[in-house]
Amino acid sequence: MFKNNIVLIILIALLGFGMQVWSLQARAVDYELPDVNGQMQSLDQYKGKWLVVNYWATWCATCMKEMPELISLHENNKDNDIVVVGISFESIAQKQLKEFVSDKSIPYTVLNTEPVRVTPLGKVPALPTTYIIDPEGKVVAGDVGIITQKDIEDYIASNKAASTVAEKAITKDNAS
Repeated sequence: MFKNNIVLIILIALLGFGMQVWSLQARAVDYELPDVNGQMQSLDQYKGKWLVVNYWATWCATCMKEMPELISLHENNKDNDIVVVGISFESIAQKQLKEFVSDKSIPYTVLNTEPVRVTPLGKVPALPTTYIIDPEGKVVAGDVGIITQKDIEDYIASNKAASTVAEKAITKDNAS
């Protein structure tokens, strides 16, 4: 049992390689914002999938550098269990945001909110800020700055592997 716990601790420590874990208490459930068409969307609708929520703004040059990575992540995983949602974190008219999303050919869902100090997912200290939410709806990681498709895919793959190891260890301990 002790040996299994050490393996689990090592795997969990390795999970933070590209993403800084900020909050394990926040939930994605009941976070509703309007999309570019003015329709209210809830992040709760993505339960059961890994959700990558990226806070950005149209004026943010760093966000624009990161956007191709998120588009690629979305395109390569839209039929799998990873979903990307962008949240425009600025004061912008719905029509202007919709035109921007269309001009940039952003294929994933884009929501809009006014900048606030703390969101239901956690703090947004700078743009871009990205949170990863697990299939159960828990925020498991957050990072400020440019992230890559590889960072996110590696993090999720590692997190899945750690979950599998933990489940096996629990099942083995319970069988004893």
